Parts: sequence; C-alpha cells; structure tokens
Amino acid sequence: MPNRTTPLTPMRPAAPGTRPSRTSRLLGGPTPILASAVLWGTTGTAGSLAPAGAPAAAIGCAGLALGGILLFLTSRGARSLPAACTRPERWLLVLGALAVAGYPVTFYPAVARTGVAVATVIALGSAPVFAGLLSWITGQARPTARWTAATAAAVLGCTLLVLGPQLSGHAAPIDPAGVALAACAGLSYAAYSLIGGRLITGGHPSGAVMGVLFGAAGLLVLPLVLFVDTHWLTTRRGAAVAVYLALFTVYLAYRLFGHGLRRTPASTATSLTLAEPAVAAVLGVTVLDERLLAASWCGLAVLAVGLVLLTVPLGAGSRRQGSS
Repeated sequence: MPNRTTPLTPMRPAAPGTRPSRTSRLLGGPTPILASAVLWGTTGTAGSLAPAGAPAAAIGCAGLALGGILLFLTSRGARSLPAACTRPERWLLVLGALAVAGYPVTFYPAVARTGVAVATVIALGSAPVFAGLLSWITGQARPTARWTAATAAAVLGCTLLVLGPQLSGHAAPIDPAGVALAACAGLSYAAYSLIGGRLITGGHPSGAVMGVLFGAAGLLVLPLVLFVDTHWLTTRRGAAVAVYLALFTVYLAYRLFGHGLRRTPASTATSLTLAEPAVAAVLGVTVLDERLLAASWCGLAVLAVGLVLLTVPLGAGSRRQGSS
C-alpha cells in the first residue's frame, strides 16, 4: 500500500548495489520535462507569427499532425510496439492516442471562446490536479504531501501570472463552454501523461510509446487540418510556423517529455510543465513587447518556488527520515 513517500508513478529501479547520484536523478527526470515545457512555451509566440486569418485550431492540429507522424516514423520500435504490448496495453495506446488528439481539439476552441489567458490557466492549472486524482482513483498511488504543496504553489503562481492583467482591471464575462473545453484539455493532457508514463515504466521504450501515441493522434486530427482553410500553409510564413511547431513543440518536446517520464511521476511531470506559461510570459515581454503587471511578476515568483520544490531532490537527511 502506498505511503506518504510513495511516488505517484512507479520508478524504474536502479541496478543492484548502486545508488543514483543527485545529479543523475535531476538529469534523468525533471530537466527533460522542464526543457519540454520551455519548448511548449514558445507555441504562442510562434503561432502569433502565422499569417493573418489562419484558424487557431488548424495551426495547432497541423503541428500535431506533422510532428506526430514524424515522431512515429523516426522512433525505434514504434511500428512493432502494438504487437509487443499485451491486450490491456493496446487499449491504453488507443486511449492515449485519443487523449493526445483531444488536446488541440478542445484547447484551441477554448482559446477562441475565453481568450489565451483564461484557457491557458484552466488547462495547465487543472492538468496536475487531474493527474493526481486519476492516479489515486486508478489505485496507482496516493498523492504525497510534498507534491500537494508544490502543485498548489505552482497552480497559484500560474493563476497570478496569467490572470494578473484581468485581476487588476475589469474582466470580460467568461464563456462557460470555453471553461469546460479548457478543463477537457487539461484532462486530456493528464490522461495521456499518465498512460505514457505507465507504458514507459512498464518496460516499453519511451520513444516508441511517444511515437505511437502521437503518430496515431496526428492521423486522427489530419482531417481537421485538410477540411479547413489551408491557404495559410501555402505561404512561406505559414509553412515556417507549421514546421517549427512540428519539429520543436511536438517532435523534440515529446521526445524529451517521454525520456523524463522514465524517472519522473506523471503527476510531477504535469506540475513541472506549469513552467510553460512562465516561458510564454517572458517571451511576450522580450519578443512581443507585452507588459507584465505586479501581480503577474508575483505569480512568476510563486510559480518558480513550486517548480523548485518539485525539481530539487530531497536531501539525504530527509530521505533517511522518510524511510525511518
């Protein structure tokens, strides 16, 4: 039975007689997750460079379709993974692909209804909560006190960071349908993170798992890209945006994310990716000449504290106390 110090996703055990160093634990899990969050944080800036009139959903789905199919084709073992899986694991692959495809389908319409700020904070802020609840409901493990405190700090910081401008002025009415769609996006993200983490820690290569999940999801959303206005893709700027999203925010980011899931609980991984809105905010200030108010800067600081609590390994003394 899980105790207070049990992680939400089982870790791959170290070789007998060896103990991984603090540096190897950091580089083996949190660092790749944070690197993927940095890449995801560039999505909004890159999308803003698309030609005027390009549908927001089409931009996101185009990146997923191109990047997901590329990830499948270049991942060793991806083609043979379904045959190597058990029947329950194959169902997990199906559910995971549907969850991946569900994210752009729900998130970008939420942005259109509620705006970037509200949709981002609801989707990214709800994902760690959904991950912890799903892990608890499915019996994988019980949330730890450290994860609860760090995630609460990260969600609070994310809220202040993204909604700072609205908290300081008169906010427009929020569309309930947009809020529901953003929450569905957070649920989708949490679901495929847990499914991917379970398959990877079960012994399947991370590249193959990410390749199958995103390759299948790319095929699922491809009709949405083809059935809307594709004129923006034929322009030099539109093609450059789509290629960037595919190569960096899907292909490279999810390779790093899959690698990090080998030694990072999925619930912690979804909390660490709350760094994404921080990166987006900094890029907005430095690249798009946007301004952050005092509330947003305070949120950035609180978010950083939560990420540090999730990333920095516990000291030897703490580990001895937890095991006693």
